[in-house]
Amino acid sequence: MRLQADGRERTWGNGGRLEDLYVRHAGSAGRLAYVLTGNRTAAEDLVQEAFIRVASRGRREVEGDAFAAYLRRTIVNLHISWMRRRKLERAYLRRETGRPATDVPPDVEAQQDMRRRLLALPPRQRAALVLRYYEDLSEAETADVLGCSRAAAKSLVSRGIEALRTDMRGEDR
Repeated sequence: MRLQADGRERTWGNGGRLEDLYVRHAGSAGRLAYVLTGNRTAAEDLVQEAFIRVASRGRREVEGDAFAAYLRRTIVNLHISWMRRRKLERAYLRRETGRPATDVPPDVEAQQDMRRRLLALPPRQRAALVLRYYEDLSEAETADVLGCSRAAAKSLVSRGIEALRTDMRGEDR
């Protein structure tokens, strides 16, 4: 934002650069945003967004002491908008939590266990199982990807499943 199209340095306010305005006003803007949000990270985001919006309005509106007033008003407006969105999100979540769950949360431990078992299979059996069941390919498509006959693909899948079953039975004992 320092250079204009003609290569000259762009100035803001009373001949100062935007960064000078930032240095002058960031502290008070940050305190205001923190009091509004109660969260340091949210306050920093709010101040950054407000500076961007005020600075993008152009030089005319940020001359003199108007910058501080515009910045303060922008912080308040952004905060109000943020709170409205948050209120809508919470209302949506309250409505959604009353509905029966359609998705069962994943059993991460079981997924990791199955991944470990799959990785222990020979590469072609593993590839056949992944193509057939994870990628949901047909027997013919699986055979095509593996570069083998349909019967060979079926055999690889069958042997892979049997190896997994045997491995799981052995662990149950």
